[in-house]
Amino acid sequence: MSLKQMLSLFAPSLALVLALGPSDAPGAAADRKSKVILFLGDSLTAGYGVSLDQAFPSLIQQRIDAKGWNFKVVNAGQSGDTTAGGLGRIDWLLRQPIDILVLELGANDGLRGLPVEAAKNNLQAIIDKARKRYPSVKVVLMGMRLPPNLGKDYAAAFNSIFPELASKKKTVLVPFLLEGIGGVPRLNLPDGIHPTAEGHRMIAANVWRVLEPVLRSML
Repeated sequence: MSLKQMLSLFAPSLALVLALGPSDAPGAAADRKSKVILFLGDSLTAGYGVSLDQAFPSLIQQRIDAKGWNFKVVNAGQSGDTTAGGLGRIDWLLRQPIDILVLELGANDGLRGLPVEAAKNNLQAIIDKARKRYPSVKVVLMGMRLPPNLGKDYAAAFNSIFPELASKKKTVLVPFLLEGIGGVPRLNLPDGIHPTAEGHRMIAANVWRVLEPVLRSML
């Protein structure tokens, strides 16, 4: 295996550690002053096609900072990730204490036509792991929806995952992360899937409406 190939295998984990910094990487010692908000997601969270500071988790951090609140966003978005991929990463990510888990996964499962029940079980397992490790953690679930042209029955089953899981696990729910963005050409890149910088600003607004009361309750 070439050095380039080896580096490509470790790039996502390395990028996360660099983003966190040496004092905040998972497993680091813990004299924490800021409450940590872990954004676990796919390319939407990672900010595919825009700069990292334009991705919606960074915009959430900007809103927090503008209020002078003591929360730190950790972006654990990974392009192409599925619910199974997120489940495979969560134990490592939970080595760092967290106070809020923002869970944005499932879109790639849906676009690939993966079994709905498996996606739901994976999301539930991620929530359960987070709560087992940190019983007081708040969970905010990002709802996703598929268009009916991917199969009416499949789309309906997929779309029901998020409200059903939020009710069952008593999480906070953003009903549809891409409300007002999905299907609007000017708010998406040419692929029609990933938001532009303007689209990310609208996503941040969708998330903030739900997340802000959670943060306020923790002040």
